[in-house]
Formats: sequence, structure tokens, C-alpha cells
Amino acid sequence: MSRDDQETATANAPTINRAALAYVKAGPKQLFIDGRWMPARSGETFEVFDPSTAEAMVSVATGDAADIDAAVAAARKAFRDPSWARISPHQRSRYLLTVADIIERNADELAVIQAIDIGMVLAQSRGLVATMPDVFRYFAGAATRIMGGTYPSDGSALTYTLREPLGVVGAIIPWNSPAFAFAWKVAPALACGNTVVLKPAEQAPLLPLRLAELIEEADLPPGVLNVVPGLGTGAGDALAKHPGVNKINFTGSTGVGKGILAASTGNLKKVTLELGGKSPNIIFPDADLAKAIPAAVMGFAAGAGQICVAGTRVFVHEDVYGEVAGAIAAAAKGMRVGDPLDPTTDVGPIISRKQLDRVNDYIRVGQEEGATLRTGGQAHDGSGYFVEPTVFEDVTDQMRIVREEIFGPVAALIPFKDEHDAVFRANDTEFGLAAAVWTKDVSRAHTVARALEVGTVWINTIFELDVMVPYGGYKMSGIGRELGPESIEANTQLKTVVARF
Repeated sequence: MSRDDQETATANAPTINRAALAYVKAGPKQLFIDGRWMPARSGETFEVFDPSTAEAMVSVATGDAADIDAAVAAARKAFRDPSWARISPHQRSRYLLTVADIIERNADELAVIQAIDIGMVLAQSRGLVATMPDVFRYFAGAATRIMGGTYPSDGSALTYTLREPLGVVGAIIPWNSPAFAFAWKVAPALACGNTVVLKPAEQAPLLPLRLAELIEEADLPPGVLNVVPGLGTGAGDALAKHPGVNKINFTGSTGVGKGILAASTGNLKKVTLELGGKSPNIIFPDADLAKAIPAAVMGFAAGAGQICVAGTRVFVHEDVYGEVAGAIAAAAKGMRVGDPLDPTTDVGPIISRKQLDRVNDYIRVGQEEGATLRTGGQAHDGSGYFVEPTVFEDVTDQMRIVREEIFGPVAALIPFKDEHDAVFRANDTEFGLAAAVWTKDVSRAHTVARALEVGTVWINTIFELDVMVPYGGYKMSGIGRELGPESIEANTQLKTVVARF
């Protein structure tokens, strides 16, 4: 079914935002630099494809190094301009509160744009967009609490510290959660007094571009926020290497993150990296299975498995393994795969043909290595980049489907003997982003949480994140933290002043 056919089928439905459908089709999209919309200096564009139909939706300007140069220059000028540099924290707070209100007023349109652009089920997209105003409001409050300190002396001098903005922050965001990433990177950077050059993923630039349009209503000074779509090998590399950028905040794959870290050495820019994961989901025999089983399925199938914290390694105690494995496989088999705008859909498409081929390759490799395909593994009928939720059993800890991030709705079910066995095997990975633990034993829950080598542990829940709480990974899952007070430290630098008179 083409997108036109889908629109015909859904345009009269009250749940589908017509403004979003119109925005997706209107083009071509341009770059937002120094408060103005403009084509790429090269004149080049690239096509954005609808993952539900495999059809091109709209063309977008292909920013490259020359455009990044212009955006960084605009951001640097804005950073030093009194209209931004000399305003009070209260005014900065008001800007962020205004942005929060704008997003809230347009939340449904933004959610539909994101659902179409990345293939996310609409209900899930709405849930993610609904968190964005809270992020901007939290950091609006933080803008007035960025403080230094005073230090004791012999009385003949005054020693104090100032926490100051870094300068130009380069934000490179992923295609799987542009709403999350936009808010998490832009809000704290602006709250601290920085300016931003944001590079969206080339697979999904529409939501960030529409956000830039809407945020124009907030009357931020020109150059404070710049959005430059383009390819990773062009705009992304140029932003990571740019000597005029003081910090890079990147979310994406571990491989690309390593390259960004290497590129940062040119001017020793600060780096925050939120990278890949292979999260363990550990179900003990005393767990509330009525909650643990559906959460486990959501843990690897939500967002078509294209979530950094996806619980793709499901460890189940051998006493309940048969019951839990059967229930997980049945639930996965019963999930409806299809159009993300259809309210009956459970799982939307994979983002692109390239990513779909990658997922299918892993499903093939899993079978070749001897794993048992319990359910799924088949492409969806018709156009678009669809694959069924897939469950493997009879896996070993050294199989690629257990060790490598697939980024698709593919789970490996793994029986374990006891608490020590579960922790040892859960930690046997290069990643360390998140984990979930299901048990009614309070002592066991906290013991296991402490032993797991991950940045976030959920106990009897999954995917709960809050702007007040820091988020990030251990090991190869990243460097630094986003959200919470740690975001303020990550977007500022400390100056010591010693004064004698």
C-alpha cells in the first residue's frame, strides 16, 4: 500500500493529524542556519523514504562541510552576542518554557511526523513526544541554578568558582528516537548558555526540521539553534571534527561513536556518547510473570527492536523457563506487524532497506550457528521494511545473536541456574547500557542491581526514564551522562578565581 493509499484510508480518522501529513509531503526541506531557511550550498538533496512503503516521501537539502562551517560560525557569533551571552538566567528559562509550550501545543502533529518518518507505532510516538515539554521545563528551572562555590582561605584572598557555558555544542542524533534525542541534547545545552548545531540522522530528519520551524515562534536569537541535515560522511564528520565546536553530544552506534571520539582530539572538545546496548532482561522464578512476560516482549519488540536499551537477551530461571519461553513466543507471534498509523498495529517497520537486510542477516546467522527459531524470522508481505518479532532458543553465550547488537525485534531466550549464573552471563558483553530484573525478593533485587555492569537497572519495570535521573552506559555503551544534574556539568566548564585586593 502506498502512502497516498494509506492517507486516503486514514485521513478521515480523528486520530491522524492532517497538518503532519501535509508537512511530510511538502518539500523540499531546507537547512536552518542563523535563523534562516536555506538550501545546501552544494544545491544537493537526498530522498527520505517511508519505511512503511519503501517509497520516497520528500527531498531534503544535503548539508556538508561548507554548511557546517556556516552553522558553526552562526552559533559562535550568537554565543558571543549580548542578545544571548548577556541575558539573565531568568530570560533563558523563559525561552525554554516557551519552547516547551510550543511543543505541547503541537504534540500530536509532531508525533505523527515521527511515526511516519521512522515507522514508530503512533501510540508509542505520542508517548515519546509527550515527554519533550517536561525535559525543556526541567532545564528551564535548571538555568537559574547553575552555580559555582566559594572556598576557605586565610582571609586575605577570595577564592571562588564560576560554572560557565562551553560555547558551541554539536548534537548528532539518531533515527530511532529523534524526539527524545532532540530534547535531551538541545534543552540542557541552551539552559547552560551554549548554542547548538544539530545534525539529524539522514534516515529521519523530518521531526527535527519541523521542531526548528515551530521553535522559531520562541524568538530565540538567530544562530542559537541551527539544524543541518545531511549524510554522516558529510555533515556528521564535519561537525565532529570542527575546530569551532566545543562539545559533541552523540547518540548512535558504538562504531560511529569511536570515530567521533577520535575526531574530538583535534581540539580536545568535550564528548558525551550514548551508544549501543545488548541489555539483559532477567526473570527469576518468584517474579510476577503476569507483568514480566509482556514487559519482556515489549522489551525487544517495541520500536521494532530499534531501541538502544532493548532487552534482547532474556535470561529466564530454569524452574520457569518452559512456561515463560512458551508465553513469550506466543505473545510475539500474536503481535500485528503493519502500518504505524493503524491503531491496531503492534510493531511497525524497520527504518530502511539496509537495516532490514542487517536484521535478516542476523536471523540467518542465528540459525546457521545452531540456534532454534521458536517464532518469527519472516519478512512481512507487501512493500515496506517489515520483519516479524523473532524469538530464538537453544543459544550459546558466544553466538553472534547473543553478543552483537542487532537493532531489530530479535530476542534470545537463555535459561540460567541461579543468581550468580545470571549476573555473570549478563555481564559477559562489551555493552553496559541497561538491564531489567524481575523478582519479589527485595534483597536479591538490590544485590543483582549492584552487581550488573550497566548504567540503568530497572527492577520489576522496564524503559522508565525521567529527566531528573541521569542516563548513560558502562563499557562500550558510552561516555558521560545525559539528563539530571549531570547534564549541567556536561554542558559547562569550571573556572577558578583567586582575588586579592
